[in-house]
Amino acid sequence: MLHRNQSAAMNAVSRQQGFSLVELVIVMALTLILSTMFYTFFKTNLFTYLNLQKDASSFTDIASQSARIANVLRGATDITSASANDLVAYAYFYPTDTYVSQVHYYLNAGGTILYADVTPMTSNPPTGTLITANKKTYKIIEPFQQSSGATLFNYLDSAGTVMSLPVPDLHTIKGIRVNLGTDTTGTVNQAMTLDVSLRNRKTNL
Repeated sequence: MLHRNQSAAMNAVSRQQGFSLVELVIVMALTLILSTMFYTFFKTNLFTYLNLQKDASSFTDIASQSARIANVLRGATDITSASANDLVAYAYFYPTDTYVSQVHYYLNAGGTILYADVTPMTSNPPTGTLITANKKTYKIIEPFQQSSGATLFNYLDSAGTVMSLPVPDLHTIKGIRVNLGTDTTGTVNQAMTLDVSLRNRKTNL
């Protein structure tokens, strides 16, 4: 009877001394599984959040630049060149400008960057001349990505109808449709289209 009690006591002490090898392996396996699940969940949600932030920032930039381009073109006094992805006009690039500048919007060769060349003038046309030494180039949108089948500019007649290119008489252009787009995450295209009425267009220049 004494021997049986001593064996029971020794087994109890043995169980209290630590986990068995099998128990340690099970605990380690569960810890690894839970850690992997947590890391995957955290990584996925982090990248999703960062991509959403990029898309939101991209849309804000597109909206800001579209408003900026609209303000410039709305005050244009004349258009000297008009094509699908290229436009040259006389306009006030900054609200504080005393005279109009020659503003040239265009895409780079790869169609991935929208630029604006701004050349100031000595006075307003037809008497003013270009100050080519003071020409500045601005990067408007990078990366730029057009929607499928879209062009940077569409030109509208007095009825708001898109005109066929090339436009034979630039003075018949009464409005400009600007199509902007950019790609931030590689899967989401942020695009915005706006129609601009040429309010200050002069017909005698």
